[in-house]
Amino acid sequence: MQEDAAGAGLHVAFAGSLGDLPAAEGRSLGDVVMLDCPVIDAATLAALARLDLRAAGGDTRLIVSTSVEMLDEVFACMDMSMPVLLVDPNRAERVIALGQVMAGFPAARLRELSEDDRLMLLRLSEQVGQIAGHMDRLAPAGSVRAGRSGASAEAPDFAGNGPPYAAKDPSFLSDARMLRRIIRQRQLRARFIEGDLFADPAWDMLLDLAAARAEGKQVSVTSLCIASAVPPTTALRWIGQLVEAGLFQRVCDENDRRRAFIELTDQAVDRLARYFGEIALTQPVPV
Repeated sequence: MQEDAAGAGLHVAFAGSLGDLPAAEGRSLGDVVMLDCPVIDAATLAALARLDLRAAGGDTRLIVSTSVEMLDEVFACMDMSMPVLLVDPNRAERVIALGQVMAGFPAARLRELSEDDRLMLLRLSEQVGQIAGHMDRLAPAGSVRAGRSGASAEAPDFAGNGPPYAAKDPSFLSDARMLRRIIRQRQLRARFIEGDLFADPAWDMLLDLAAARAEGKQVSVTSLCIASAVPPTTALRWIGQLVEAGLFQRVCDENDRRRAFIELTDQAVDRLARYFGEIALTQPVPV
């Protein structure tokens, strides 16, 4: 990790264990803190929570790698600083995370980069930009769609104009069997055609959360990563983008503050209801 940080153009001020991290409240943590916590006990969780609070109060960005088994615990205890979470990452995934964080830094916060450093950051920033671009296309500002009987001023569009379908007919998002059938149909393709050709983690997670909402269930971040059908670190990047897009939100367990879940926002519910309302005019079962 130290080599990767230095190669990305960052000056490494400290390398050591979490317990040895400078603890003075008045002392800056620097621009980035990278942590590797594959196995976590109660003391480590408490230390992570304190670090999360310190980072949120300053300008420090956290990159935390852990294991699948510990993901829910880490996710629950770090809710203030919006850390970049990685699951069993390889070196490339750590470097991509550094690029994602550095892309958000003002230029003045970084040292003078070499030409190789600048090219690497450009490539990493481009990948992050592509993810953001995919999210932008989830909510196109389209024109009002004509109904069966012709153009109608009352017909809503995906950008939010007109009366919402959710208000007219909430059944589009209350039929859990239909939503689970759509999910199974999407998964069935992988039995016959290479699944990577159809990877669409954002849509798979939206469908899974919609089905869970209809069933009255809560979804952990680990379960959502599984539903995405992509590696956990990739799924976590998408979850972060969907949170920033206002489609996903983090909610704490009312009975156990050490647990947290992901659910659809009201905005996402309304948009999905609009979507199902639109396609119901032309086909009975959307996939």
